[in-house]
Amino acid sequence: MFKNTKLYSILNNKCPKCHESDFFIEKNPYKLKTFDKMYDHCHNCGESFNKEIGFYYGAMYVSYGLNIGVGLALFLLMILLLKLSIIVYLVTFFIVVVITFPLMMRISRLIWVNLFVKFDGSKSKKLSK
Repeated sequence: MFKNTKLYSILNNKCPKCHESDFFIEKNPYKLKTFDKMYDHCHNCGESFNKEIGFYYGAMYVSYGLNIGVGLALFLLMILLLKLSIIVYLVTFFIVVVITFPLMMRISRLIWVNLFVKFDGSKSKKLSK
């Protein structure tokens, strides 16, 4: 699926530089003890995932935008199409945000790092020891 694109890296939890190694240690975002744990660097190309202190604070803005998109889609569906009350919408939106928080956090970090790291297909080979 879209191999060698930023979308592939984001949707498949892969290194933004080589698209080979995983970005997060745990594949399941709903294992709440480890959902936010990342590798320090790519085991394939050596790209550092910890760019600098506070680098991933920018991912909060990406997360905000994603949640606004979800809220807007829910609003259009529930209020305009299904003609439900605003209270039902607000409760549903709150539940959706809470349930999808681990997934949104991961996707936001992957989008953020992919904005700053360019794919390099030549890095797709294992590092020599």
